[in-house]
Order: sequence, then C-alpha cells, then structure tokens
Amino acid sequence: MIAKPAITKDDAAWITSETVDSFRNHVNPGFLEYRKATNADHASAVVEWEDAGPNSYRDVTGKEYIDCLGGFGIFNVGHRNPKVVKAVMEQLQRQPLHSQDLLDPLRAMLAKTLAMLAPGNLEFAFFCNSGTESVEAALKLSRAYDPHKQTIVAATKGFHGKSYGSLSASAKAEFRRPFGPMLPNIEHVPFDDLPALHDMMTSCKAVGEDVGAVLLEPIQGEGGVNIPSDDYLPGVRALCDEFGALLILDEVQTGMGRTGRMFCCEHYGVVPDLLCLAKGFGGGVMPVGAVIGRREIFASLFKNPFLHTTTFGGNPMACAAALACINVLIEDALPERAARMGERMLAGMREAARGHEDIVVDVRGRGLLMALEFHDHETGFELGKRMLDRGVLVSGTLVNARVIRFEPPLTIFEEQADYVCRALAESLDSMQPAAIAAKT
Repeated sequence: MIAKPAITKDDAAWITSETVDSFRNHVNPGFLEYRKATNADHASAVVEWEDAGPNSYRDVTGKEYIDCLGGFGIFNVGHRNPKVVKAVMEQLQRQPLHSQDLLDPLRAMLAKTLAMLAPGNLEFAFFCNSGTESVEAALKLSRAYDPHKQTIVAATKGFHGKSYGSLSASAKAEFRRPFGPMLPNIEHVPFDDLPALHDMMTSCKAVGEDVGAVLLEPIQGEGGVNIPSDDYLPGVRALCDEFGALLILDEVQTGMGRTGRMFCCEHYGVVPDLLCLAKGFGGGVMPVGAVIGRREIFASLFKNPFLHTTTFGGNPMACAAALACINVLIEDALPERAARMGERMLAGMREAARGHEDIVVDVRGRGLLMALEFHDHETGFELGKRMLDRGVLVSGTLVNARVIRFEPPLTIFEEQADYVCRALAESLDSMQPAAIAAKT
C-alpha cells in the first residue's frame, strides 16, 4: 500500500477498517473514544495517509485538512520540508546510525551550532530522542551539579513528559496517580506567582532541603497556552541567582521559532542554565531532543561521559535533520514569520469569538502558539469536531481540557490562516450551549 502512488476507494475502505480494528484489539481501544472523527461501532474514522503540501494532511479518502495541531508542535518548518528530507536522505545513503565508539562528526557540528545559536553561555549539548528524555537529562544534570541541593521546584499546570522523572515534575494528578509515589524532593508552586516561588525556596532552605533547580516552561503549552506576566521569568531568574539554584527552561514546545523568537526566553531577556529542546527541533522528519547548558554544569559528566547516555540520541540522521531545520528557520526567517502570522491569526480568532462570550472564556497566544479557552471541556471537544468537519485539525491541551490549541506550521500560508479564522467563526456560530450540553 505504501508503495502505491495512489490508493483506490476499496484500498481506503480496507485501510480504515483494519486501522480501527487493530486500534481496538492491539493498540488501545481508548483512542477510538478520544479521536474526534472516529465511530468505533461502524469502523469508520478519519485515517491520515499522507502530507498534502507543507501545512496540510490528506486522509485515505483524499480529503485535506489544514494542520493547526502540528503533531503537538513538531512541524515548525512545515510537513516534509524538502531541505530537511534531502539532508536525512543523503545521510541515510551514507550512514544511518553511528558506531557508538568512533567520533561522529554530525553530533559535533550540531552541538557547536547550538552553542552559537542558544542565548548566553550555553556551550554544551546532550542529544536524545524526545522532550521527555531532554527533561530527564536536565534533572540528572542539575542534581549532579550540586548533590547538596536536591530539591527541584516546578509549576502547577506544567507538563514535562511522562517518564518517572519528567512525570514527577509534571503537574496533572490524572497522569501521576496510577503510578504510585513520584520522584522525591520535587515540589510545585503556582505558575506566574513569584511570591509563591520565593516562599517555597525560603522554606526548603530553612529545613535543609535547598532548591537546586527550578524547572519551567516559559509559556505553558499543555497547561493551556498560559502566558506569564512580563516580569515573571526575569523574577524567577533573579530568585535562582539569589538562592544559588539552576534555572531549567523546557522549550520543547516553545522553542525553534514557535513563539516569534528562536527561543521563547528571548522575549523576556532571560538566559537559563539548562535549555530543553525537542518536537520542532527535528524538522518534522526525525525525533530529536537536546538539553543545552553551561560548561560547569556539564563538567559533572567529563570524568565519566558514560554517566548519562542513550543509544539512539544524536544519531547521524537525527543530527542531519536538526542541522537542516536550523538552516531553514534562519534562511526563511520563520521565527519572524511566526510573529507576523501569529498576530494575523490571533486578530482573526478574536474577531471570530466576538459575540460568543457565553462559551469562550479567552483567546490568547504568542507567535503561532495560540488557544481558545472554553467554560468546559465538552464545548472545546465539540468545537474540535466542527473544525474538523470544515477541514481544520485542532486539539485540546493535555493538562487543561477546556483549552483548544491552534499550533500550525510556521509556514502556514496567509490564505490558509484566513480560512482557519473563517472556519472558527462558522463553527462558533453553529454552536448552541444547550445543544452541546444535551450531547454530554
């Protein structure tokens, strides 16, 4: 099927039936209830098949959908960006994976490139395969840096991944409760609340459990696209300096141009001690993650570089994709484009929401990370279905189900952006709170 240049109507029906059946019996039947356009009883669903240009998907029936989800933010440079695909294919012809013993040049070149690109004096990089892994590495680096300061403070509504360490720093009870006790010495305070952070750091110091690191997203993605006040991150930086703690910024979703700057922290003039990347870092072609940090923090690994390793992290194809992605972001000025297109879309979304204050709580965003917040998650889910009917893919956020995110590729065309806003207006106009309540 994959080898076919085009599939028939019968092919599409078979693929759909097999996909639904295999999800039910061999993947997870819960996904069939979660997906917006799935009817498990009748084995029907929207089954994606291929990219349709840089900003869209095509399903097995040939219908196209403008991508305003972006795989939760991985398609910053567009779907199958030709420069990224070319770099990966050329590296595949040469060497897909490395020996693990000889020196691999692309990892070296990517680390040097990140040192040039990142803010401040972040000089060293560790490469992995995902955002979760990048956060895990940052947590271990922070604890190894000062073994006498083991407490890590994160924020409520924050999301950093689902492995034990990153899940311990994440803040949704539903994700944490089934797995028992989390990693010790990890505390949480409200996001965008400097007095709460100060009190926590003071209390920890008073009882001899000093804070070694503060872990935050500069804008909370899965928490609902929560944008802090302008003085929050500079204030956090100042508190970390006062208490001798590291500042870890999780830019897995906000990095690589998403918010209108290469890194979101640049909006606030803040330089972290460790910076986590993934999602869009691989150019939408390869899974790639990284944590970048200061020399003295990475020095804990210098005597024994095998203290923290990964088999596939920093492999040649992943590094080729990341290098190509960085080149595209710079050459095509995509961070600047994200800022410009974000203003255009946010204005259109606010206009679409006007008159629907009975169901819409807020419209907010920075760059091309935008969201609508509703009074309840049923209304948000209903909007997602109505947008899908109009050929636009959006989705809720993992920690705050009332919030629907709009996160298109930074390459989205103006006419596509305008259509998304029109589709939003039509979807909201068609929604009646009583009718939605009756369905739930």
